[in-house]
Amino acid sequence: MSSESQFDEADVVVIGGGVIGAMCAWYLTEAGRTVTIIDRGRLGRGCSHGNCGYVSPSHILPLTTPGAVSMALRSMFSNKSPFYVKPRWSPALWSWMWRFARRCNQQSMLAAADTLHELLQSAKSLYRELIVGRGLNVEWDDNGIFFVFHSPNKFEQYAKTNALLSERYGVAAIPFDGRQLAAAEPALQPGLGGAWLYECDAQLRPDKLMCEMRRLLADRGVAFKENCEVNGFVAEGRQAIQASTADGPIRGRDYVVATGAWTPFLNRHLGCRIPIQPGKGYSITMPRPELCPNRSMIFEEHRVAITPLRSCFRIGSTMEFAGYDTSINPKRLELLREAACLYLREPNLDAVEDTWYGWRPMTTDGLPYIDRAPAFENVWVAAGHNMLGLSLATVTGQLISDLITRRPPHINPHPLRLPR
Repeated sequence: MSSESQFDEADVVVIGGGVIGAMCAWYLTEAGRTVTIIDRGRLGRGCSHGNCGYVSPSHILPLTTPGAVSMALRSMFSNKSPFYVKPRWSPALWSWMWRFARRCNQQSMLAAADTLHELLQSAKSLYRELIVGRGLNVEWDDNGIFFVFHSPNKFEQYAKTNALLSERYGVAAIPFDGRQLAAAEPALQPGLGGAWLYECDAQLRPDKLMCEMRRLLADRGVAFKENCEVNGFVAEGRQAIQASTADGPIRGRDYVVATGAWTPFLNRHLGCRIPIQPGKGYSITMPRPELCPNRSMIFEEHRVAITPLRSCFRIGSTMEFAGYDTSINPKRLELLREAACLYLREPNLDAVEDTWYGWRPMTTDGLPYIDRAPAFENVWVAAGHNMLGLSLATVTGQLISDLITRRPPHINPHPLRLPR
């Protein structure tokens, strides 16, 4: 089944070979379905490759927070800002921005957060079951993430956010003032404002996860078709009977569109406008410094994250709305370096192994789309996971499997509907 001669027909065709597509394929095989995965490039080489690898139940609040619009407007055209919009004429982008701005209120934020909390809790449990249960070599580390603050005032102000997460969702962090933080993390510069430790969070190495998933899927007979772009569907009534590709048609009983930031290119075929914009994130990977942090950290005021993996050390984040630009902006990488030097005693920036970017599929309300496409009865969409693609991959795969096999979904899918 895994040979390249068997791509003309499949039971379920998963379009998109990132972590979302891989997990959809896994849980569909768990339910007894046979699967073919198609990817426009190589499996796992997009946004699933070089991110910071967080599985983070603490990341409950979406970007649509009150005050997010004014903050973005102050910084969006500055290359020195963590959030940057490349000036250009793009009706789709400005429509997206308008819809995003309308969501930046307390009611919309909490509605999205309620759903994200349920998704994240399920995802973490499923990850532990998969990784520990299958003995996957992915550098899994379950000892939490520090939210680190440069300023004591910002550290103290975060107590309000922590109180909200604790009281509404039962997700509480442990505070470390500057002195306690210095004792807990000698790799940090002295004199920082403090940090909040979310012990519920975990990390893994995403490229190793994708290698392990490919191995598991191949063992189950999943077929892979790489460097093959799907450009539409052929229909009979409301049934898609084949996916159209440059390499010829691929037939299936059901189809899953897990194409991340590329999903809008299929809008005309799916029967609705899916408002996803590519938010480019960056990372720098290097050997572990001799004085290495014990835990992953997010430098909240600078929107930069670090991941001390067992085999390497990664600095990542920033958000750049530059369309489908395939270049690496050196100014964005410099922001990562500057933040690393500001917080770390030994950032190890002279031994870079890899620089990377990936397009995060950003939605206007912070929630993914996991639903049947309006134009078809047998085409499903699993896309728009914002900055939480890795964190939400397992629960997305399980939910897609539930919906396709018509089992009662283990998560309420209504907030994830198309369109909304």
